[in-house]
Amino acid sequence: MEYRMLGNTGVNVSCLSLGTDNFADPTPEKEAKRILDIALDAGINFIDTGDVYADGEGERIIGRALKENGKRHQTLIATKVDHGRRRPGYSVDDPALFTPNDHGHSRLNIIRACENSLRRLQTDYIDLYQIHRPSPDIPWTEQLGALDDLIHQGKVRYIGCSTHAPWTVMEAIMVSELKNYARFACEQPPYNLLDRRIENELVPLCQKHGLGLVAWAPMAMGVLAGRYTSADNYPEKSRAALRGSFYADRVTERGISVGREFAKLAQRIDLTPAQLSILWVKDQKGITAPLIGPRTVEQLESLLPVKDMHLDKETRAVCDKLVPPGSVVADFHNTADWMKMKVNWEPGI
Repeated sequence: MEYRMLGNTGVNVSCLSLGTDNFADPTPEKEAKRILDIALDAGINFIDTGDVYADGEGERIIGRALKENGKRHQTLIATKVDHGRRRPGYSVDDPALFTPNDHGHSRLNIIRACENSLRRLQTDYIDLYQIHRPSPDIPWTEQLGALDDLIHQGKVRYIGCSTHAPWTVMEAIMVSELKNYARFACEQPPYNLLDRRIENELVPLCQKHGLGLVAWAPMAMGVLAGRYTSADNYPEKSRAALRGSFYADRVTERGISVGREFAKLAQRIDLTPAQLSILWVKDQKGITAPLIGPRTVEQLESLLPVKDMHLDKETRAVCDKLVPPGSVVADFHNTADWMKMKVNWEPGI
């Protein structure tokens, strides 16, 4: 297993990170624990989750699994504090469960969410605590001040953010420098061959200022793995079928068309499309690790060989012809209100 430094922290993380968004939704606990054990035995030491995953059950499964296998201290746990409307116990659909102060990354919500995650994970500390989606109406002094306090209290080791605009990441860096607050160690954006927009600003920013990049959706939600054959009919148990429009809107005819050519390329070099999609992200400039989020043990085992692979120049060049650097054919920033550049690239333009 190759290990890479997470930003400027000095902490080495595996070049593949285990994403756990499928734990309990739909992967049952017994299989989720097997996935975690196999990943750790293979050398993966970086586990990503979030307080909203399966309404908190994802964190609970990880907590129980690490308590049973005794591997907590060889595991780096990254979790997230959501902006509030989806956190366990809160719902905008039920006014009785939602109050005005349940939304946003205020000190109140950050500290409360961290303590709840610690309980669910059955741990004394979180290795990497991330702001999940921006709260543009809440000053960085409020957000970073709370995160800095959590670090000084020993509840959090490092902090980061997820799906933030490059300029907001730069604002956070500036505030940390001015106020002597803890500094973000990494950003977690969507990134795959179908949506390469982070290459335009976010990747150069993170390289210059020493932030790691942990990419979610490296397989383009299965589009690059050949999971979808139509933008209208979704396979059973696919995320587009199970999780509504936020996921379904990422499945486009142009993306599926690129996926077909991508599958042919993978076949020519004796890889599965899923393996090639992970490899492509893993070996892109500035990337610390792609998040692999297997639903089954078999899916995990098929992806693990990528840890020892390297992307050659010829394959990289073919991928660049399919989707040029910095461009986009499927919108994986569709949950990011700040992303104004929409999907408008056409072959030959």
